[in-house]
Amino acid sequence: MGFFAIPEHEAAEPEPGYTSPLERDISAMADETTSTTTSAPAAAPAQGGYQGLNSGPRPPRPAGGPGGGGRKFFRRKKVCKFCVEKIDQISYRDVRLLQGFIAERGKITPRRLTGVCTTHQRQLSQAIKQSRNIALLPFAAKY
Repeated sequence: MGFFAIPEHEAAEPEPGYTSPLERDISAMADETTSTTTSAPAAAPAQGGYQGLNSGPRPPRPAGGPGGGGRKFFRRKKVCKFCVEKIDQISYRDVRLLQGFIAERGKITPRRLTGVCTTHQRQLSQAIKQSRNIALLPFAAKY
């Protein structure tokens, strides 16, 4: 006999017709699943709140955002400024051009914001770094 075993004389057979609480829960769950599939779906609550998965289709959202109607915002694809103007080399001495690609804090603006192609972004960052080293551009923002 093990440590947690019930002695044979104490283990009694359940009465006929007795169901344990676990068996009752399992049978109730089985009844619920069969009754919901065969009957009509339950009505949605009258007030707001969670309405479940079977609450029906959502109404369409208005175009133009939360303010109301209007057209949806269309973002134009950014085109590389240097490719359009056919600029091959970006000079570190052209401070006015380089300042347009530096944020207020002195950081180099990323390609996804400026729309510059990869080759020109590399040249641009090299030119900005060179002009910073010879003090044509600041390393950080002035406070």
